[in-house]
Amino acid sequence: MMIPAGLAFVILCAQIADCSTLHVSMPEANPRNYDYTKYHPMSEISDWMKKVVAENPGLVSSAVYGETFEGRNITYLKIGLGSGGPERKAIWMDCGIHAREWIAPAFCQWFVKEILQRYKTDEKLNEMLTNMDFYVTPVLNVDGYMYSWVNEGTRLWRKSRSTPPEGCSCHGVDLNRNFNANWGTVGVSRDCCSNTYCGTGPASEREAQAVTAFVGSRVEQILCFLTIHSAGQLLLMPYGHPNILPPNYDELKALGQAAAAAMKAVHGMEYRVGTSPEILYANSGSSRDWARLMGIPYSYTFELRDTGEFGHLLPEDQIQPACEEAFEGARYIIAYVHDRAFHNRTQIGGAGAAGPFLATVLASCIASTYLL
Repeated sequence: MMIPAGLAFVILCAQIADCSTLHVSMPEANPRNYDYTKYHPMSEISDWMKKVVAENPGLVSSAVYGETFEGRNITYLKIGLGSGGPERKAIWMDCGIHAREWIAPAFCQWFVKEILQRYKTDEKLNEMLTNMDFYVTPVLNVDGYMYSWVNEGTRLWRKSRSTPPEGCSCHGVDLNRNFNANWGTVGVSRDCCSNTYCGTGPASEREAQAVTAFVGSRVEQILCFLTIHSAGQLLLMPYGHPNILPPNYDELKALGQAAAAAMKAVHGMEYRVGTSPEILYANSGSSRDWARLMGIPYSYTFELRDTGEFGHLLPEDQIQPACEEAFEGARYIIAYVHDRAFHNRTQIGGAGAAGPFLATVLASCIASTYLL
């Protein structure tokens, strides 16, 4: 029986104590035959990122903007058609802040694929790439993601892999409780063995520091901050604290509901919209809340499929439909943000945001999954 390369990696890692130094020969991640309907280990994702940059000169570049606790690079892909001056507007997207949420990195890869497939024929997407840069981090919590691939016992690992504080024996911090946004106030634990352990202080973790430094230095340029998670089928707005609302709450809610409607139109899946206390639970220290507090006006957390049947173990046969609907939601929000900034359009549901929807869905139906 032939064993897929990703599964072989898991099996081999299960035989050793630490796979951080393991080097396994994997098939080359050529973007033109890369399988976007499978989950990929970090080595394949890293190779894919390099190939995407190499095959799209002048459109895609990459840069390391931080380092994980275990010394691995945190890298983004930058996609844009303009000259890229210091005042150029931008969109931020990160995936994989929670290690076990494998559908999130899969979506970031899908998102990049869709942009590169469509921008020459999709006038709105071409316009957005001309006016803005897209910064996409496929895996933010690289250490944790790699650890979740070791064996079945580590598959549901959520946190980073930093060493425990004095007096505790459990590794890792919940990176989405570690940002300087009402840090440590609600929805967190001070027990380092908890999945919601918030760390020793705001931005105590290198991964949170990397995002804080890079995004924080570009607050005037970044128009929208999207962070991708699973599960629950939710579109979460600031803030996680139950007693605080953003000044543009009504606009964020209406925009989120319109994006959820665009997502439902793809495969009929319902996505609820609201602040975390309204539709999930109160929390503090999230990257979404930090971005809004810093002054980025549009900040959302996408919680992708599903609503409980599989949870964080979403089967691979759901990657494509989950990514197709999430792409429409993200695209809707980004198009609205772009049109508001560049055309002073404030109507939610106008042609600028929704016009290309049917063409996008049709293209998804006829495009090969394996082509970039």
